[in-house]
Amino acid sequence: MDLLEGLEAPGRPEVLGSGASLLPGFARPAAASLLLDLAAIAERAPFRHLETPGGRRMSVAMTACGPLGWHSDRRGYRYVSEDPARGSAWPPMPASFRKLAADAARAAGFAGFAPDSVLLNRYEPGARLSLHQDRDEGEHEAPIVSVSLGLPATFLWGGLQREHPVRRLRLVHGDVAVWGGPSRFAFHGIAPLRPGEHPATGRFRFNITFRRVRPMAGGSAR
Repeated sequence: MDLLEGLEAPGRPEVLGSGASLLPGFARPAAASLLLDLAAIAERAPFRHLETPGGRRMSVAMTACGPLGWHSDRRGYRYVSEDPARGSAWPPMPASFRKLAADAARAAGFAGFAPDSVLLNRYEPGARLSLHQDRDEGEHEAPIVSVSLGLPATFLWGGLQREHPVRRLRLVHGDVAVWGGPSRFAFHGIAPLRPGEHPATGRFRFNITFRRVRPMAGGSAR
């Protein structure tokens, strides 16, 4: 793999659909700070492989920060205020995370985005995320902001129905995808990660996903 891959200047936004954009390289200037803060979070709340309601072990390792963290087990998918593995609050959301999320959302047309939950995903070769919709949040007016760091991945971007055509988009270090509005419930996923070595993350890809779970006073964040 070329160690210089993805180090060029951020590119022009690509429209994925109404309310959905890919911002190539948008997070690259902040990537080093984001990864340092991510490592500090993982020291306090280590990555773990969650269990689906059907009893399957997820191939992607996860943790969280902020007031609410996403969790899955035999009881279902939900947001919780405490890390079930530690019985204490999730680590606070770093300032670098909060700023990047707000800036990326604004660049995609969603001003005033204030996430209250951050899901951190760690992919190793072979890990994948099947097509799904993000429906567990109580606030559906706010967008989803998704940051890619490390190894490149193939982003699966579908429509509002599972049977709709799916695009395959290459994500590299620093790319940010934002979707909300009419695309808020678009199906999306990640194809199995291919082996590689990235100078910043080694054999891993990290994904930082910002959500708004609790409705904001005053309604829409757009």
